[in-house]
Amino acid sequence: MENPEEKQQSFLPQSNNADIILNSLPDSIVAINAQNQITYVNVAAEQLFGSGARILLRKSLKDIVAFDSPLMYLVGQARKNQTTISKYDLNIGNPYIGDINIDVHVSPLQKDLQTNEHEQELLIQLQQRGIAQKINQQKTHKSAVRTVSGMAAILAHEIKNPLSGIKGSAQLLAQEVSDEDKQLTSLICEEVDRICTLVDRMEVFTNFNQIVREDINIHSVLEHVRKLAENGFGKNIQFQELYDPSLPKTSGDRGQLIQVFLNLVKNACEAVDLENGKIIISTAYRHGIKIAVSDSDELLHLPLEISITNNGEGISDDVISHIFDPFVTTKSGGTGLGLALVAKIVSDHGGIIECDSNANRTIFKILLPAAPYGEKQKK
Repeated sequence: MENPEEKQQSFLPQSNNADIILNSLPDSIVAINAQNQITYVNVAAEQLFGSGARILLRKSLKDIVAFDSPLMYLVGQARKNQTTISKYDLNIGNPYIGDINIDVHVSPLQKDLQTNEHEQELLIQLQQRGIAQKINQQKTHKSAVRTVSGMAAILAHEIKNPLSGIKGSAQLLAQEVSDEDKQLTSLICEEVDRICTLVDRMEVFTNFNQIVREDINIHSVLEHVRKLAENGFGKNIQFQELYDPSLPKTSGDRGQLIQVFLNLVKNACEAVDLENGKIIISTAYRHGIKIAVSDSDELLHLPLEISITNNGEGISDDVISHIFDPFVTTKSGGTGLGLALVAKIVSDHGGIIECDSNANRTIFKILLPAAPYGEKQKK
């Protein structure tokens, strides 16, 4: 028969396990006292703010978020009303950690009814946005890739051949007509060539060959792209690099990844003012959580985060939701195929690309898997 004292004791260690439980959560947990001094952080919060617990526990909440952050208002309201307050898609970034959009839940700690201990203490739960959004974006990008691939195949097989016949006929006519009419046949040939060039650009989407992968230091790719930009289309732009030196390698095709980031950096250069244009290229390692894909049993772990940020005017809301779709462009005379190709290459590498934009800031963020060996080393 079970001893009642043993049964009671079995529940005693439960409070000692609280730290283990909180450190296992993917959400960031921060506890603050009545003076807004940080009294507890879990591992996810350390990763979110890029500092260890020893450093964070010496700080106040206003030291890790902007002084005018809406989070400070939520803390005040939760303490005043002694109720849980939630806010979704809140930016708590600062110049040191960059922009971070999260869902916030601020709750009063349960107080001791006899001593009123913990009466003014609060628990803040910070949930980074984007997990569900990343899944939807991945589906959208793959759908866009399939659309462009099918369209490219049709163009290559059904349009290019007739265009060759049209051009040949125009060249034959040019031998028989007057000099004045030759201008028209030349115009026909030029337009046929222009359409063929567009079709040739789209044929890259029909390439379903498996990527020949190699372990790649993504910083070497970014350095190569930056040097190309600084010596070419971005010679008058200010570049800033914020790299995580401990970032593991990724696996993929170096040439294709250069094409991806060269396209993004070129777009960023074209979006900023030449006098005060600034582009930030940053990398970070994000443990995060693994993403379950609905049409597969595979769990995606994409810890490598590469961001290209510019201080241009931004992208309108009606465009940004379709920014990776084919033929969507904000450039005069643009074809709208560049970012569609970028989305295809990122998808082929098992990654995700997303874009966020507002006034004076646009950020393209790419999440990539780590190379198997690099991932083991990072752990």
